[in-house]
Amino acid sequence: MRAVVFDKAGGPEALRVAEVPDPVAGEREVVIDVHATALNRADLLQRRGLYAPPPGASQILGLECAGVVREVGAHVTAARVGERVMALLPGGGYAERAVVHERSCLPIPAALTFSEAAAVPEAFLAASEILFHVGRGAQDERVLIHAAGSGVGTAAVQLAHEAGLSVIATTSSSKVERVRALGAERVVSREQEDFAAAVAEFSGGNGVDLIVDLVGAAYAEKNQRCLATRGRHVIVGLVGGAKAEIDFGQLLRKRQALLGFVMRSQSTEEKGAIVERFRTRWFSHLEHGTLRPIVDRVLPLAEAPQAHARMEANETFGKIVLSVR
Repeated sequence: MRAVVFDKAGGPEALRVAEVPDPVAGEREVVIDVHATALNRADLLQRRGLYAPPPGASQILGLECAGVVREVGAHVTAARVGERVMALLPGGGYAERAVVHERSCLPIPAALTFSEAAAVPEAFLAASEILFHVGRGAQDERVLIHAAGSGVGTAAVQLAHEAGLSVIATTSSSKVERVRALGAERVVSREQEDFAAAVAEFSGGNGVDLIVDLVGAAYAEKNQRCLATRGRHVIVGLVGGAKAEIDFGQLLRKRQALLGFVMRSQSTEEKGAIVERFRTRWFSHLEHGTLRPIVDRVLPLAEAPQAHARMEANETFGKIVLSVR
């Protein structure tokens, strides 16, 4: 099969298409004929040699895909050959075929194309976990969502809005109106405004109950100022650095929680539980169109280097999708 590979860590130009062996299904795994896959920040880090796959996972990039079940293992009960599925992968999405545990698959709603479905698993499942399982977000609470024009950000804004939270979001100036259209009540231009001052105004000085933080260290001090008493700050990304000073005195006085979330290294059982929580609460919203994946653009598999360069330049709104078939 064809897959995107790289021989040594480097820039986008290190990526190339090559022939590699087909994956083989284990007893509770399925092989998917991949029609589309989508980019994630983790792919950029792995290409640069900064984020190794979990033990036993494919070395091929790609943490999500959409396609058709080609083969099922001997003990698979939750998927059928010929079924359209989207899947959360530990790796292997940038290829014509991928293998994954059956519990990491979801059926594709009839209204979604393969390209749209490929933009769902990482973004929406991660956003759902961050907001409601890890962050314990609830109706009528206030949430601050950073990098709201990203894949996870666009999903988080929609989910929070659907759940009845009041959303304030940060993004670049060119994306403000598009983020507002997804359901954010207040959108802060990161180049032109101080988000801490905007949060103070938005919340009447009380702060936000939850922060979805895809930035990291660069926003740490302001984030703590924005967090309300008993607030939860969930760190999901580190594009703004990994080390910062935290005022533990304030954290204790206000009974705040500092939490972390990463998807890829979780066990098969944990990922299965994440998929099931999303299926139970949110899958019908995808079917009815009240939630929708945001696709920045679709490029052919051979243009993976251009796709990586675009993501590294922060030019995207939503997800970049690679068309495999």
